[in-house]
Amino acid sequence: MDFVSGLPLSPKKKDAIWIVVDRLTKSAQFILVRTDYSLNRLAKMYIAKIVRLHGLPVSIISNRDPRFTSRFWKKLQEALGTKLNFSMAFHPQTDDMLRCCVLEFEGNWEKYLPLVEFAYNNKTFNRA
Repeated sequence: MDFVSGLPLSPKKKDAIWIVVDRLTKSAQFILVRTDYSLNRLAKMYIAKIVRLHGLPVSIISNRDPRFTSRFWKKLQEALGTKLNFSMAFHPQTDDMLRCCVLEFEGNWEKYLPLVEFAYNNKTFNRA
């Protein structure tokens, strides 16, 4: 899980993208959010957008975003029976791809995000 933030405000007043990648299939979901969303709102979105489609994950790898290191998030994961793991690596590839699309589509980037998600999820991976 990662956040791409600092994006220009979209027509629907979103300024960030929440990226959730399945490590097995490498499929991703790009969720429109605001950087000022509360942890409670993010938790509800997590259940509605991720758990609803994929069930509860066995573990989560986070980029140590403050939202995920909070006591609230840890307690939520405990309640769901999920283990929270932290990644040590920095993975700018997805961030750069999304930033490029946001810049290209300017103020209307939110409209094209589903197409970017589709393209990401339908590319061929080199599984070495």
